Amino acid sequence: MKSFIKTYKHFFWTLLLLPLLFWFKYLEATNIPKFIIYSPLDDLIPFIPIFVIPYLLWFFYVAFGLIYSGLHSKKDFYRMLTFMGIAMAFSYTIYAIFPHGQNLRPVITGSDPFSLLIKHIYETDTSTNVCPSLHVINSIATHSALRHSEAFSKIKYGKLASGLMLVFICMSTVLIKQHSIIDVAAGLVTGLVLYMFIYVIPELKERKSYKKDFSPFM
Repeated sequence: MKSFIKTYKHFFWTLLLLPLLFWFKYLEATNIPKFIIYSPLDDLIPFIPIFVIPYLLWFFYVAFGLIYSGLHSKKDFYRMLTFMGIAMAFSYTIYAIFPHGQNLRPVITGSDPFSLLIKHIYETDTSTNVCPSLHVINSIATHSALRHSEAFSKIKYGKLASGLMLVFICMSTVLIKQHSIIDVAAGLVTGLVLYMFIYVIPELKERKSYKKDFSPFM
């Protein structure tokens, strides 16, 4: 047990996310919307209850990404944790400065399992603090970590499955009317910017440094 804890003690760094989660709970309880997030495109997007499945799978997807990365590569784990931490801090700051919400949720009349799950989500999760969508950003963080994982790349169709999960989760946010298309767009932009700074730019610098060190032999 001591050896296991010593080897994987980096998992304790996930505790740094707890203050951010408490901050979100505080915002959920206290924020009164002053702005409504809406686009005419939202009216063209249908309500499809079955998409509650990928929406809920998000929790397992993100947890899997952290655990898998942490078990196979500290570098991948720290990059994913950094990605999520910055994303959450940035998003919650936006929520605090610009209190907002959405009025897209339909009245749930169906009694099928998917409709009942959405009804439960509506009852337990407020329609405030939605832009940018953390479902979108943290899905990008998870897919980025798995995509850059050497261990995960050896799993046949692993990257494809992760990419599809990312797409379905993003779709689910608007198809169960939890988010406006604006929230998704803002989440995509935020996620791509973080991806550039956490993955692309450092890797470009590493390549440049490698070429510089070995330039006499090239």
